[in-house]
This record gives sequence, C-alpha cells and structure tokens, in this order.
Amino acid sequence: MPVRTTPSGADRATVIADAALALLAERGMRGLTHRAVDEKAGLPLGSTSNHARTRLALLEIAVRRLAERESQVLSMDEMPDPAGGLVSLVDGMALALHRYLTRHRELLVCRYELALEATRRPELRAFYDATGQQFQRPLLALLTAMGSPDPQRHTLSLVAWSDGMMFLCAAGAYHATQPTLEELRTGFRELLGGMLSGGSPTVARGGERG
Repeated sequence: MPVRTTPSGADRATVIADAALALLAERGMRGLTHRAVDEKAGLPLGSTSNHARTRLALLEIAVRRLAERESQVLSMDEMPDPAGGLVSLVDGMALALHRYLTRHRELLVCRYELALEATRRPELRAFYDATGQQFQRPLLALLTAMGSPDPQRHTLSLVAWSDGMMFLCAAGAYHATQPTLEELRTGFRELLGGMLSGGSPTVARGGERG
C-alpha cells in the first residue's frame, strides 16, 4: 500500500489556497473555516491554522491565489500588440472572456464571495483592490497605446462591461445561458469600436475586415 505524502512549503501553501477557493465556490463564505480547508485539502488538522492563523489571513491567501489563477485564465500576456488594431484587440478580449465563462465559472463565484466580504472588512478591501490592479494597468496601457482619447474612462467602461457580462452569466439572470465566442466578439467590437473611433489610423485600419 503506497504511503500518502503531504505537500510542504510553497506546495502546501498552494494546496491550502486552492482548497479555500473550492470551499468558497461550493459552500460560500460561511463554509470557509480553517478546519474545513484542512479536510478539503487532505491535510492534518491544524495545517491551515499554522499557515494562516487568522480568518483575515485565510481570506488574504484566497484573494492572492484567486488573482494568480485568474491571471492564468485571462492571460494578460496574450493581449495583442496595439499595432494589430481593433480586430486583434477584440479577438483577444473575446477569447479570454469566453474561456473564463465556459471553463472557470467557479472562480467567478469565489470572486463575488470575496468582493462582498471585502465590503465589510476594510483590511481585506485594500488587499482585494491591490490585486485587481494587475488587470486594470495592462488594459490602461493598451488602450492608451491604441489612441484612446480618454484611456482612464475607457478602461473603467471596458472592465465594467466585462465584469457585468461575467456576473450575469455566472450568477445573474443569464446564468443558464452562455454567450458564444462570436457574440462576445460582437459585443467587444461595438464597445471598443465606439471608444477608439477617434483613434489612430492604425486602429482604424485594424478594424476593417477583408
């Protein structure tokens, strides 16, 4: 009979964080306890308490791990070169959002659970907001490079549209249906086309399809 081994160091930290996210998705905030994380992760009792002694610390590692996993799903490194124009940007955004909605909806549930908890915990709010900047900064830089006349406002609008789509399809009125990849392309094309219509000639040429 094989001997069961338990992870240590960084591996154990990741196992604990992933177990915390799984509990949030399955049971909600009330189901997230140190003991429940130990059981979910298959670790000896007390392991999670040793790693995150307080509930706030446990929530913080969940937020950090959520940001790591979202960065893998949304793949900011895959964002297009501004020289590719509007078509390239639309395709990149639509592919990332479609991947999230069709393969990783449990992460969205975790995000909403943690966001609501952050409204009640100022300490977590600052931590949650800081992790969110990893997505906003690259979008701001990209829209700026593509000639947006108001990149701050346009970044807010783009994030708000994407977040709204994710909420509606994961937990809102459209949870039973999913937009197709082409439908997401159309939505992004309409939104970004309006934002960048006064942009550079490169963007305008990129918006044409042969």
